[in-house]
Amino acid sequence: MQGRFSFFPTTADRLADIEAVFDDCADGRNCRCAYWYRPNADYKARWGEGNRNWFRSLVAERRPPGILGYHENEPAGWCGVAPRAVFDRLRRSKPFAPVDDKPVWSINCFMVRKPFRRQGLSRLLLKHAVEFASANGAELYPGTLSMFLDAGFVEVARRLPARPIVRLECR
Repeated sequence: MQGRFSFFPTTADRLADIEAVFDDCADGRNCRCAYWYRPNADYKARWGEGNRNWFRSLVAERRPPGILGYHENEPAGWCGVAPRAVFDRLRRSKPFAPVDDKPVWSINCFMVRKPFRRQGLSRLLLKHAVEFASANGAELYPGTLSMFLDAGFVEVARRLPARPIVRLECR
């Protein structure tokens, strides 16, 4: 299956492609991953066009904010991954507070366009996000635990019953 997809960091020249992914995913078209980066009041006040404009400026920065997956030349999915310190919501979260003082990267978002769902693309996005952040480690995505465990992550904390915190030790 992996041969059907290709993966690239999300850079400014791929803005139209990431927007195609977000626009095909319900809340994604209005959120643009601002939920993790911005204080709650700003996130809610700028729901929609404000978050879209904010995300465009994020993509224009030097460090890509995630990985884009393509099927042939068609944008198919997204995985947000960045140093944990850039995520305002994580910095202030008690349930997702750091488990130790190691500098880590966090995987905060997955989006897969409808035509590409149920094909294992999220697992491939995870694999490529880990490669993208391999020098720094990776921690936290409140989502499908089995996908992370299958990729070699281990659960390091669970402060809320349904929200495991996982880590992959990169060598």
